[in-house]
Amino acid sequence: MPKVLSVEDDELMIQEILSALSESGYEVDVARCGRDGIARVMAFTYDLVTLDRTLPDLDGLTILATMRDAGIDTPVLLVSSMSNVDERVRGLRAGGDDYLTKPFAREEMAARAEVLLRRKTPVRNVETCLQVGELAFDLLKRQASHHGEALDLQPTELKLLEYMMRHPGQVLTRTMIFEGVWGCRFDPGTNLIDVHVGRLRKKVSAAGEDPQIHTVRGSGYILS
Repeated sequence: MPKVLSVEDDELMIQEILSALSESGYEVDVARCGRDGIARVMAFTYDLVTLDRTLPDLDGLTILATMRDAGIDTPVLLVSSMSNVDERVRGLRAGGDDYLTKPFAREEMAARAEVLLRRKTPVRNVETCLQVGELAFDLLKRQASHHGEALDLQPTELKLLEYMMRHPGQVLTRTMIFEGVWGCRFDPGTNLIDVHVGRLRKKVSAAGEDPQIHTVRGSGYILS
C-alpha cells in the first residue's frame, strides 16, 4: 500500500484529501503545519507528498526546498488556491512534480497521485530495512523482528520503533519523539510517551537480555 504524507492545515481540505486518497488504496499521514511536515518527511519513508503552498508557519516552497536540499526525491504534488500561471511555474521550478489547484475533484487528485507514483523511478538506493543490533524493521512489510522473531506491535508502536531506529545512538527527548511520532506539540504533563516506550521496550527485549531502549535520566531515550 503506497504511503502518502499530506501537509495541509485546512480541516475541510484534509478531509477531501483523505477521502480522495484513502478510497484509492493509499495510507495517508497528515501534518497540519510545515514544521511537522519537515519532521515527518525526514523521519519516515513516503511514496508521495501532497503539499499546501500556504501554511501557517512555513511557505510550502520552503518545505520543498528543504526536502530537495536534503536529497529527498519523493514526488511532491503541490496543492494551492493560487492558480495563476506564474505561481504554478514557480512551484514546479522549485522542485514540485505536479501542481493541483483548489478546489479540486477527488478523482483528479487520485489520478494525479497515481501518475506520479507510476512515473517515479529509483534514482537512488531505497532503504527497505532498518537494522540496529538484533533488531530489524522491514519498511515494505511494516514488520519488526528481534533475533529473527516477528514482534507483535500496534501501529503507534511501529511508528515509534521506526523513528527510534532511524536515530540509533542518539538521545531522543520526549519533545522530539512526540513531534516525530504523534505530530503534535509536546505536553509536559502527559506520560503518553513513557507508557508507549515502556510497552515497546518489553516487546523488543528478549528474555534474559538487556533492553536496547535505554532511559537517559532527565533527557529522554536512546536506542542502541
